[in-house]
Amino acid sequence: MLSFLYRLANDFERSHGYQANLLYINQQHYDALRRQLTEINDLDKLTQFLGMDMVFSEEATHPHVVWQPVESTKITA
Repeated sequence: MLSFLYRLANDFERSHGYQANLLYINQQHYDALRRQLTEINDLDKLTQFLGMDMVFSEEATHPHVVWQPVESTKITA
């Protein structure tokens, strides 16, 4: 699973010229990824490792990556 996601992300970046920031994945794909990355036991650490946020959707029959603007949660004074 990890090598497949790596290829997806690289293909996306080569095609578009920028990195994807969202991974659409279903529960079965997520479970397979977790089995490969047993040392990462936290969803936040996993998203940091992957370099993108995850969107869980049972409609995602195959994992895919996209770029979408993400609203900042930083507070400015």
